[in-house]
Amino acid sequence: MSEDSLLDHALVRLDDAARHLNIDPDVIEKLKFARETTKARLMIRMDDGSRKSFLAWRCRYDDTRGPTKGGIRFHPSSTIDEVETLAFWMTFKCAVMNLPYGGGKGAVQVDPRQLSKAELERLARAYIQAFARTIGPDRDIPAPDVYTNAMIMGWMADEYAQIVGQAEPAVITGKPIALGGSLGRNDATARGGYYLVRHLAGELGLGDDMRVAVQGFGNAGQFIARLLAGDGHKIVAVSDSEGAVFAPNGLDVGALLSAKASGKSVLSTVGSNGHEAIAADALIGVDCDLLVPAALENMIHEDNAAEVKARIILELANGPVTSEADAILEKRGVVVLPDILANAGGVTVSYFEWVQNRQGFYWPLEEIHDRLRAIMEREGRAIWGVSKDKDVSMRTAAYVHALSRLAEAIEAHGTQSFFVT
Repeated sequence: MSEDSLLDHALVRLDDAARHLNIDPDVIEKLKFARETTKARLMIRMDDGSRKSFLAWRCRYDDTRGPTKGGIRFHPSSTIDEVETLAFWMTFKCAVMNLPYGGGKGAVQVDPRQLSKAELERLARAYIQAFARTIGPDRDIPAPDVYTNAMIMGWMADEYAQIVGQAEPAVITGKPIALGGSLGRNDATARGGYYLVRHLAGELGLGDDMRVAVQGFGNAGQFIARLLAGDGHKIVAVSDSEGAVFAPNGLDVGALLSAKASGKSVLSTVGSNGHEAIAADALIGVDCDLLVPAALENMIHEDNAAEVKARIILELANGPVTSEADAILEKRGVVVLPDILANAGGVTVSYFEWVQNRQGFYWPLEEIHDRLRAIMEREGRAIWGVSKDKDVSMRTAAYVHALSRLAEAIEAHGTQSFFVT
């Protein structure tokens, strides 16, 4: 494996966790590699009559604990290494939350902003045509991810239904409510992180007047800002793909949300409500109590980790902190609430959607929130306990917690000690 492989760096965390558990080597051997990764070329007709192809993947990393589960992203920089790494993280995320799933992920190498809406629909349907034999409500269940949304999931679910000849709403989660989606799915990733921070606030030393910086003002970033501001905390900095804004006394979150809703950058609010423009890279070093990376992988790395002033990092993005940065942050006493716990609200409510689809009975929003809060608090508290008992970081504790569940399932099929007696 390449020295620069994203999966290689992710597997460091598996090895770290394994040192704290007495597990059979068979477990590590099984989790080091993706079980199945499928590659396809999606050919679609463009609006100008031409045909264009796009590279696509679907990875089912491990299905020991149940069908694989994971989003589909449309992004120009997607690679097979990224897809397999994201599926690896999903394997551990589902185990952390004790969901009956393994980990999966999918991607199309495309810039969806360059496609018309009709071209986007053709691409979504082409993805399902290519991977219809890979996915299924009892085999592999996709969901939205970067640059995909509920409508795209609705197109995909419809295409799958046409291929198999019957409605199968449980094949995909994150669908529109009218097509079998679950209430509470739109803000689930942020809400899960919000419940976690609120539950552990005392242990983390966070008060009632936190200063918060949010890197990435997409879906998760907007919802976490809304939820925390609603509790009276100050959102002092946010960023999007065009830049960042800062206000030491707190940004006008309503103005920021309005700007994004109208298709504008957060920079469009500069000059009003005390908003100042800062470099996007500078957000990492903003003076705050809670830093929320909610963008892409590897945003906090060995070259900028020393700039972090926050005492707590809440990882709403997948893999925003590299393993090298982890070591720097831990040495400086910064507590990282890791992605496989912090952003697991999304897959948890996706699980709720799958359950509701299968039983044909749908829960009210209050029940969704109550169930999500109970699971986030239960698993967050358990991981906090592992961290203290073993004197390890919250990330290592989360991997230990997940690996113990994965090991139990893998060992239940028999290991070398069982077969050689």
